[in-house]
Amino acid sequence: MGHLGEESSGPRLVSSLRVSTTTAERAADRAYRMVRADILAGGLAGGSRLGEKNLADRYGFSRTPVREALRRLQSEGLVEVLPHRGARVVDWRELDIAAMYDLRAVVEGFLVRRAAVMISEAEIDRLAGLCDEIEDLAATVELGEPELVDRIADFNQEFHGAIARAAGGEMFAAVRSSVVIGPLVLRTVYDYTAEDQARSNRHHREMLAAFRARSSDWAESVMLAHVYSAKSRLLAVREASTGPADAAS
Repeated sequence: MGHLGEESSGPRLVSSLRVSTTTAERAADRAYRMVRADILAGGLAGGSRLGEKNLADRYGFSRTPVREALRRLQSEGLVEVLPHRGARVVDWRELDIAAMYDLRAVVEGFLVRRAAVMISEAEIDRLAGLCDEIEDLAATVELGEPELVDRIADFNQEFHGAIARAAGGEMFAAVRSSVVIGPLVLRTVYDYTAEDQARSNRHHREMLAAFRARSSDWAESVMLAHVYSAKSRLLAVREASTGPADAAS
């Protein structure tokens, strides 16, 4: 398990270079963005202890904005607070990724089949507009940049959430949310290659085409490809960081 060391005189972590800040931004917001960026980039590895004093020294803040940043990161699922042990980075590599994505495929496959015959043309048009926006952004912002990671994650939540709502309202959207693990989505998006992003874009466009054709079978086949490609990507990243034996679970 990693540990954020006591020394504060060493080089600053990746976020100090990759996250632009403005003087108008609150200290707590800057702390949140910097720590979050380093978690996603691996500068703060899974399992790393996150002592408030160490983080404050490392990033140049007082402990109050760091404390608020940790609360926000905990609400996102990127940080966990252990009784009598303090905060640490959630280690996504310890999760049963294969099982989680197999379950997600079942749920999202069911939802997209229903949505294909229930979603309105107006909603299909709205989702197509969202696809336009995210594709334009991905063409102009470097992959892995915090702005793009957040926007793609938000887009995915809205796109897939809209499918769930079309299938059965807010109750079905809540069911979908229960099987989608936020840190895994962020990890997937952060590690996207240009090929991964292009494939994801194609999947979203093809789902909309299946909706216009009112084809449940077509929509489900695309959704399954979409979920399983994300599963394969995450497993490959984990294997690269932990070795084949650990990645088998």
